[in-house]
Amino acid sequence: MDLLIKLAGLFMLASAEYCFVSNGCKETLSYKESMIADLIIFTVSTNETDGFKRFMQSVEAYDLSVKVLGMGEKWEGGDMRYRGGGYKINLLKHALKPYQHDDSLLVMFTDSFDVIFLGTKENIIQNFKTFNASIVFAAEVFCWPDKSLADSYPKTELPYKYLNSGGFIGYAKQLYNLLEENRLKNKDDDQHYFTKLFLDKQIREKYRIRLDNKATIFQCASGATDHLKLIESSDNYYALLNEVTGSQPLVLHGNGPSKLYLNAVGNYLSKARSSSSNDCLNCPSINIPYVGEFPVLLMGIFIPFDTPFMEEFFEKINQLKYPKNKIHLYIYSKVESHTSIINKFISENKEYLSVKKIEANEGIDESLARNLAIERCKIKNCKFFFSVDSVVHLDDPTVLQWLIQEQRGIVGPMLLRPYRSWSNFWGALNNEGYYARSFDYMDIINGDKRGVWNIPYLTSCYLVNATLLPLISGAYENGKLDSDMAFCQTLRDKEIFMFVDNRIDVGHLINPEDFDSTKVNPEMYEIFTNKFDWEQRYIHPNFSMSLRDDVTPIQPCPDVYWFPIVTPRFCKELIEMVENHGKWSSGSNYDERLAGGYENVPTRDIHMKQIDFERHWLYFLQQYVRLLQERVFIGYFHDPPQALMNFVVRYRPDEQPSLRPHHDSSTYTVNIALNRRGIDYEGGGCRFIRYNCSITDTKVGWLLLHPGRLTHFHEGLLVSKGTRYIMVSFVDP
Repeated sequence: MDLLIKLAGLFMLASAEYCFVSNGCKETLSYKESMIADLIIFTVSTNETDGFKRFMQSVEAYDLSVKVLGMGEKWEGGDMRYRGGGYKINLLKHALKPYQHDDSLLVMFTDSFDVIFLGTKENIIQNFKTFNASIVFAAEVFCWPDKSLADSYPKTELPYKYLNSGGFIGYAKQLYNLLEENRLKNKDDDQHYFTKLFLDKQIREKYRIRLDNKATIFQCASGATDHLKLIESSDNYYALLNEVTGSQPLVLHGNGPSKLYLNAVGNYLSKARSSSSNDCLNCPSINIPYVGEFPVLLMGIFIPFDTPFMEEFFEKINQLKYPKNKIHLYIYSKVESHTSIINKFISENKEYLSVKKIEANEGIDESLARNLAIERCKIKNCKFFFSVDSVVHLDDPTVLQWLIQEQRGIVGPMLLRPYRSWSNFWGALNNEGYYARSFDYMDIINGDKRGVWNIPYLTSCYLVNATLLPLISGAYENGKLDSDMAFCQTLRDKEIFMFVDNRIDVGHLINPEDFDSTKVNPEMYEIFTNKFDWEQRYIHPNFSMSLRDDVTPIQPCPDVYWFPIVTPRFCKELIEMVENHGKWSSGSNYDERLAGGYENVPTRDIHMKQIDFERHWLYFLQQYVRLLQERVFIGYFHDPPQALMNFVVRYRPDEQPSLRPHHDSSTYTVNIALNRRGIDYEGGGCRFIRYNCSITDTKVGWLLLHPGRLTHFHEGLLVSKGTRYIMVSFVDP
């Protein structure tokens, strides 16, 4: 009869990798098998979790066949975080009934949510036969759930001393008889059940039960991660080496608290990544432009604190290549400083499906606001929830398109603070649940390894498939944790995977630390903290051209060079900063700001120290002006440049319209035009007397660079109308 059953299997669909018994699949004929079946693999899963999907990917990677028990059924096995699991063993016993007399067919059982395969059927069978056993159980380093039984185990010098029921393999007949003769209830603990059977010497010898003490088949990771090392296999994939036993396990079980470890190494194992090229082999392809109908989503914008460069933030939101009539907009702001920017954005974008705004004066805290966004997404029947914080700048407008194509439950793009190792994800957690650097974190953020990564913490920007929303209602609130920590903790507790994708660089993070929105034009002070964005806003777009060897510098007068260096916005905002300060010098020779109190050639000016901008300006000289100086004044190097006099000069017909001929107290002088000749003022300019060369057609944001002493005696020409502003530095006095 058994042979007929096996022969009948030849006429089934050989392409089926697995079947769900509860969905009507014939129990004895749902797997690929040869003329004489040699191995059947069973697992139990009542729903298709992220862990189950990963398990099945590993099954496919090694061309295995798995029969899934219990899919779609109610779980009757109790709370698996503590004790339980008898239900899965009873499902297995029922599935084994057709094979109860077969003493040649091998049957393997494994958990699925926290298990991945690392080898082929042939590897498994070959390693099993070395045990000279009928049944082999996985072994682990902890005696659980009853520590008092530890001394009852057979002695071994290896650390894997204790039975683990998450994986076992044996002959069908012996396994069935073991389960039939020793019954358990659905909510009984399966590991305690098998432990008691194994420790009964009579049963152990009757069924020739062994433990996989050397992890040749089953590797239980809890308490053993220090023993394990990723290595390159001979087939250009990654394998796992147990450095204590010297084995390369074929089934990896992330039991107990080792699930995060399994998630991390699972990014590499089961043919997920090439060890030779580091290509991601499990990553979905991305089609840009997006093909198909755009699903409706809710985009939640969260502004939990004062954030610099919010104008650019909203500009990039506006530029997203996703139909606004497919987006419900939800904006939460905890601060009042950005209210005008928010209102302007809303008033200029009427195409959104709906707009919900929560302002600071409504008194709703961040955690509640985020939870309300999820509820609104459910009410609006959205297909996705896209969460983006104010620190995120989405530089690639197609980001939403390719995140949707990821087909993950929760996925976000990798985002970095420019020039820093700070990102929007963590590769590992420490014992307290906070940041720890994973073994591959630097490789990922530096782009040395590209792919989609299963990680334990993701923040600031991510897309959530709406099918998960019922599971994460209220996820952002936890009395002991910030909203982001609470959210990720909820996901980990529910074993919902978070993924970060670094295959495409789509944006970056702003650093909000030390941002003082009370200052006039506060972004001007962000040159240290957010240098990348500062440059985007304030450095002239043609600045880098001046540094190229194939570009000849403009020289309007002998040894006087002219370069574009800052944007008109920089000039406008610097004028606003000094005028807001308002304490212009008198223009007399007495100047209390100077050591000694005497100014030989006085101007009406405000020093950078007076507006708390001196440190920033000196850095500007070092980072940008010095590069130009070294280009044209060949052979002179001084890094960093020194400048004691850095000031904005104001010329007016009724104050100080001009400046008498003079030398500057500098090795070289920086002179930047801050406003427009012929519009903001008339007249003005600079005349180099020795060469009888005048520069009057100044350009906003352009820098004049000239020697300060001996050769370049010069004067400030008369301003006949309006107000002229220039920024001056005497460098290396």
